[in-house]
Amino acid sequence: MSRQLIRGLRPLGGPPGLLPTASGRFFGGSAPELPAVQVRSTFLDFFRQKHGHLLVPSSPVRPRGDPSLLFVNAGMNQFKPIFLGTADPRSPMASYRRVVNSQKCVRAGGKHNDLDDVGRDTYHHTFFEMLGTWSFGDYFKEEACRMAWSLLTEHYGISADRLYVSYFGGDAASGLQSDEETRHIWLDMGVPPGHLLPFGLKENFWEMGDSGPCGPCTEIHYDHVGGRDAAKLVNANSPDVVEIWNLVFMQYNREADLSLRRLPQFSVDTGMGLERLVSVLQGKRSTYDTDLFTPLLHALHQRSRVAPYGGRTGSEDQDRVDLAYRVVADHIRTLSVCIADGVHPGMSGAELVLRRILRRAVRFCMEVLQAPQGTLASLVPTVTHLLGDVYPELHREADQIVDVINENEAQFLLSLQQGSRLIQRTLCRKDYKHGVFPASVAWSLHRDLGFPLDLVDLMLEDRGVQVDRQELDRIIAENHKVMSSVTCPVSQVMSSVTCPVSQVSSEQAGADLSVMLDVLSLAELQRLGVPHTDDSLKYGYRLEKDRYEFPTCRATVLALYDGEALVSEVPEGRRCGVVLDLTCFYSEQGGQSHDRGYFTRHGLQDVVFPVEAVLRAGGYVVHQVTAADSLETGDQVHLHLDQVHRMSCMVKHTATHLLNFALKKVLGSSVQQRGSHVSADRLRFDFTVKGSLSVSQLQQVERCVSDMVTANQIVHSQELPLQRAKSIRGLRTVDEVYPDPVRVVSVGLPASELLDHQTDRETSVELCCGTHLLRTGDIEDLVIVSERQMVKGISRVIAVTGREAARAREAGQVLSQDVDSLAARLTGSAPSSLDSAPSSLDSAQRLSKEVGVLSDAVDSTLIPQWQRSELQARLKALQRSSNTTVRKLETREAAVRAQALLEKNGRKELLVDSVETDYLSVVMKTVNQLSSVAPLSHVMLLAHQQHSGKVLCACQVPKDSPWIAASDWAVAVCRHLGGSAGGSALVAKGTGTSSDISKALRWAEQFARQKTQR
Repeated sequence: MSRQLIRGLRPLGGPPGLLPTASGRFFGGSAPELPAVQVRSTFLDFFRQKHGHLLVPSSPVRPRGDPSLLFVNAGMNQFKPIFLGTADPRSPMASYRRVVNSQKCVRAGGKHNDLDDVGRDTYHHTFFEMLGTWSFGDYFKEEACRMAWSLLTEHYGISADRLYVSYFGGDAASGLQSDEETRHIWLDMGVPPGHLLPFGLKENFWEMGDSGPCGPCTEIHYDHVGGRDAAKLVNANSPDVVEIWNLVFMQYNREADLSLRRLPQFSVDTGMGLERLVSVLQGKRSTYDTDLFTPLLHALHQRSRVAPYGGRTGSEDQDRVDLAYRVVADHIRTLSVCIADGVHPGMSGAELVLRRILRRAVRFCMEVLQAPQGTLASLVPTVTHLLGDVYPELHREADQIVDVINENEAQFLLSLQQGSRLIQRTLCRKDYKHGVFPASVAWSLHRDLGFPLDLVDLMLEDRGVQVDRQELDRIIAENHKVMSSVTCPVSQVMSSVTCPVSQVSSEQAGADLSVMLDVLSLAELQRLGVPHTDDSLKYGYRLEKDRYEFPTCRATVLALYDGEALVSEVPEGRRCGVVLDLTCFYSEQGGQSHDRGYFTRHGLQDVVFPVEAVLRAGGYVVHQVTAADSLETGDQVHLHLDQVHRMSCMVKHTATHLLNFALKKVLGSSVQQRGSHVSADRLRFDFTVKGSLSVSQLQQVERCVSDMVTANQIVHSQELPLQRAKSIRGLRTVDEVYPDPVRVVSVGLPASELLDHQTDRETSVELCCGTHLLRTGDIEDLVIVSERQMVKGISRVIAVTGREAARAREAGQVLSQDVDSLAARLTGSAPSSLDSAPSSLDSAQRLSKEVGVLSDAVDSTLIPQWQRSELQARLKALQRSSNTTVRKLETREAAVRAQALLEKNGRKELLVDSVETDYLSVVMKTVNQLSSVAPLSHVMLLAHQQHSGKVLCACQVPKDSPWIAASDWAVAVCRHLGGSAGGSALVAKGTGTSSDISKALRWAEQFARQKTQR
């Protein structure tokens, strides 16, 4: 087959520099100008129609189950399971041999980050399309090279004289020899020796990561100038000689000890950036001058108040206008694609990177291009016009993209106003050190208001001020250290509410560090003919007299993996992965936690092998255990399932399906699932929605679920061919690679009745591999205990079921009664005269504190979220009312104290005295009232707080007092009393400790007189 393909390719003939195209046309020098749409379609059609490749759609830019990536940054990301040997053998992916596609990629944040370079030159992008081809154990080097050369020279018409080829020249330190096979292939194809160049590991040896499949690569480079020897400019960072296509030959596996082992199956992975290829074919040095960007630049100019885009860079672009054009044109493509794929600007991970991209684009739009607010979102229709035909989700989500961009832009502009005010207040503070801006304030602007740190620098530069850079670097380093140590366990409700949407489960994260079969061990299992694990018994439970009966399971150990290789025996105490011929344990997948339980070895029933994790790889179920005794292949084991844990997971998983259906029914069909996780104690569900749910919507969702639970409907499970299953009306799916056939879980009606629109009845129906209840009534109850927007447009719901739900409702009732009682006492409607409306400051302060304590309880207790929202609203109103009452009583008490002090002391120039109160606010208000009556007086009052023994201090001095600042006076007195104080030049307050307040008063007065006598 491969040799026939090679013979079928056109020979490399014709005059030098004049190559025939597929249509019989001839081009000399540079290539003809082809529209980008045709460039893309020519690539896909060439491999699909001429060379039998399967066209696989682009995956979303959010990686599928790969926490090591923020974004999909290469075409191979979605095919990692094939390279690693972990693809489900029942999925279409397992049958891929030749594949072609155009993959959406984002390189911003993480290892591959082009964000800071975008705009500075004419070719970097955060979003780009990767044209890719793959061979999974099919053809290899010769066929890949010939196909690539044929497409470039014959079908695109690029002159061979302008192409240079690099290959791996070997690396003595790694013990790797030169890739002479690839070199001879290119020479045999007619590539001149002067155009064939060897390079080392950095340039021509591709690796997936620190470990895993890897191999030499060969790259094709293009000389924009032509008619010269440009060999020295290859891989020399010259804008005139650029790499256009990389062909990777995966033939090794990088081990944990950094050694290399040959893979049992060789693969090819090639990638070519569409934007760069289009620039070559359209004869442009800059990708921004191609028809992928010119419509955006034109639309942007229509909204701006600057000259049209001129393509300038560096010193030629002194006003940074062209840089701004490039930034905005690039960033709006990235924003549109990401938001359409469910990544919204937010506060962590990929969402945080996207927020930075959006805010960077807004700044350049408004500050440099002088475009009005809303300009960024106005470019979305142009993006959808350019890319929507090949990525239809852009058309489908266009309105959502516009809304998200506009909302985030408005929020950022508001933050800018707040930040400007904060900067101004900081610069006006008396303790401000001239010329040096506090690093803590700069960090607060960045962390709390989302200011890019370079924007802080620019705003300060206008005022002739600089941030304390050394201190800021220290704060940033400290923050990174704290963030790296933070965990986000799904099992803690209030913690899981703040986890990033893309966060994997804690169990799966732990499993990534476990003894998981590597690609070579998986290949060895297949070579040895070890059958895939039969795990059908995980679905083998049934209802008997309203009780779930789970099957017993006796299995044979087929393979043992010690973390490095397959072994025939593991000793006691060794952690290992165990592959059995069959299992009743559920492996972690589909958002559901793995089962718990233990093994016992046949004939040794009193020795327990606890199962720590259950994972799936390439059709094998791997049970992770720490051997309690020696274990050998061929041993017989009995599997003991933790039935309570399994039942809890089944309840939560079925409840998740009902919740998904209820959300769609209440909020509309636009609701899309963005993630979920099911554990024994609770469920988490992420979905698209414009804003947080109202109390009424939360109640409606819970009622909808409750109705299905009360109806005790049958939960049906049925396997169907994947394409047939996708024809079911109302089917809910997520971005996953499904097996074929696929399991369909439906409530109330079997999948067979839902096919071909045999019924108009709407019900919950999803593609799902999880374990489910057989009747909905076993859920008993569901309560949503948390709902909040993770990022703009995506909400996260946390819910509990059964007894936990009942306890949440009971706790809600108790708190509701507490709020009723407190409200009655605050408004004076309680029957008891002892609990009448507060008439004294002490009782008012006490009730105000009760409001705060009760608010904390409502915030942190697991109760229905709709009830939490109602109680929070009531408590906020009560807090406002209580604060008003306290302020009025404080003002009244202060007036009485001030009058008494005036009668005692008169209007002295220096008034230092004591006042009887337990509240610093009353001391402060008394000082204010005295100063308003005697504006030329320097006033300080101290009060001895009875219950704590503290001394409360407050002072005020006349405006522009030449003698003493209030802050200096208060700080000196309070430090003398072993405490602290703060304030401004006019007013200040603080606390200290003293058993003799008269002595403290004398010291305070003496300090002030010394200042006034200077």
